[in-house]
Amino acid sequence: MKKLLSTLLFTTGFLVAAQVGIKTSTPNAKLDVNGDVNFRNKIGVFNAADNTVFQGNNDQLLVSRGEGFPPIWKSLRIPEYEPNKFYLIYNNSFSDKVGTSFTSSDDSTVTFSSRGATFTKGKELSTLPNFKKIDGLSKTISVFSSQSKAYFQFETVVQADFGAVGTTDTSIDYACGIFVDGKLVNLRQRNLKAITTSYPFLTHTQIGIVDNLGTGNHSVDVACTRLGSYGASTNKLTIGTNVYTNINGFISQSSLKVDVYEVPEVFNSIIN
Repeated sequence: MKKLLSTLLFTTGFLVAAQVGIKTSTPNAKLDVNGDVNFRNKIGVFNAADNTVFQGNNDQLLVSRGEGFPPIWKSLRIPEYEPNKFYLIYNNSFSDKVGTSFTSSDDSTVTFSSRGATFTKGKELSTLPNFKKIDGLSKTISVFSSQSKAYFQFETVVQADFGAVGTTDTSIDYACGIFVDGKLVNLRQRNLKAITTSYPFLTHTQIGIVDNLGTGNHSVDVACTRLGSYGASTNKLTIGTNVYTNINGFISQSSLKVDVYEVPEVFNSIIN
């Protein structure tokens, strides 16, 4: 009996001090199992703070928190979707205070009469002359379903360094476009006129919609151009940036809001 007890104590001490491998002679952890594992009863996580063992709740998963930390139980939430209905899957907004600016030398080579034929849906940004990106609004979005509707809302402030005049003969034409994967999906043209006070500005807002983008990642850009000058050959046009004291950076900043609605096809599990 003494020999048996000594053997058991020796073996127990060895198991506590050493790494144990099952179907491996070189274990890489205190317990290293090389093969399938079947638990017939319960799994629990020990809480050293109160010496309790928590076995989790129904529909919970045991999630690792990395080396040096005990695992924890997490709830698995699967959103409930009705077939053939659109749901808001992606929603985000971005801002930019750097903006861009134009002098008369940046006036587009696109003539007034040819603008309609030039600015068409799907036109490549690289083929449009003198468009400048608002870099802080260049982003990547993801689409998971072949049935989708993407909404883009862009807002900025456009300003010119016109002096105070009594007429509105001095003005500048400009345009801003929303591009997805380098292709034009929405464009707005406007004209900023001189008024009776210096440094006039206006709020520019536009909304673009794209149906059924392909699944995967897509690049989104906002770019603007100065189209033409009328009695303003020496004047500067600024978009999304404050240069003059009558507005500040908070007022002049650009923003882009993106909403993607989808008919779900892939159910991505959410761990909370």
